[in-house]
Amino acid sequence: MATTVLPQAVDADVARVTEALGMITPRWNVRVLLALRAQPLRYTELTDKMTWLRGGQLHPRLQALGDAGLVGRTEHSVHHVTYHLTGRGTALLPVLPVIATWAEEFLEKPAGPVSTVRNVEDALTLLTRRHAAPILWVLKARSEASARYLADIVMPGGYWTNIYPPLRQLVDDGLVDTAGSGHPYRLTASGHGLGDVFGALSAWAAGRPLTHASRHPVWGTPDTNTPTEPGTWVSRQSRLPAPPLSPALETGTPRSDLSSGLFSHAAPARPATAVPVGGARR
Repeated sequence: MATTVLPQAVDADVARVTEALGMITPRWNVRVLLALRAQPLRYTELTDKMTWLRGGQLHPRLQALGDAGLVGRTEHSVHHVTYHLTGRGTALLPVLPVIATWAEEFLEKPAGPVSTVRNVEDALTLLTRRHAAPILWVLKARSEASARYLADIVMPGGYWTNIYPPLRQLVDDGLVDTAGSGHPYRLTASGHGLGDVFGALSAWAAGRPLTHASRHPVWGTPDTNTPTEPGTWVSRQSRLPAPPLSPALETGTPRSDLSSGLFSHAAPARPATAVPVGGARR
């Protein structure tokens, strides 16, 4: 059922991306996926890699990722069970470096080093704000729009001033800007920079190869955003094998080593919030 008054195909696209973000954004989910990227692991092997998860905290995350179709469970015997990435989970891995690249370019830079995986987590937190995806979609498609117009599109049937809290949040996050009360809203450089992220997420959610991300009808690049094949940007049944995880997620400067951030013996701290200069805030 449509949740906006965007065209049906666009509404479905936004809904798929929102659902995809909801699968991976909950805390530690990305780390669980990365822990399983090399080989299947037993529950105790996973807990050894993520020692900060105690008291049964890992099990609900595995269950949620299993329900999302990203992690599978194989029962070899009563006492031997392993967890592994499904084909869909493996296909998601190359999307993570795309998110990390955006975060490194546009998120505020804290005083100390930030692991790549935390960059991914911080970016996902911004993108899962309520109503964020459809608002960003409309602003990308229209260049600018009034609050009333956005409310009519994103919150049909509701009281239109309800659009202001999510808009203020997106402004605070550095993704949207306005000249002031009564002026239209538009994407910032950080907001426009989300093209690669949303294109990749949309391609993955629709079962398309990530090479199609640049063809996205809204977020694609100007010379490639028209699909070469007929038809709309819709889900496909077949899913192509995913390439190996990009080294960009594993190493890089000034990023700290991924393994040290992912498998440290203490839970990584969340960043303090501060207004960035020319970028999105964490």
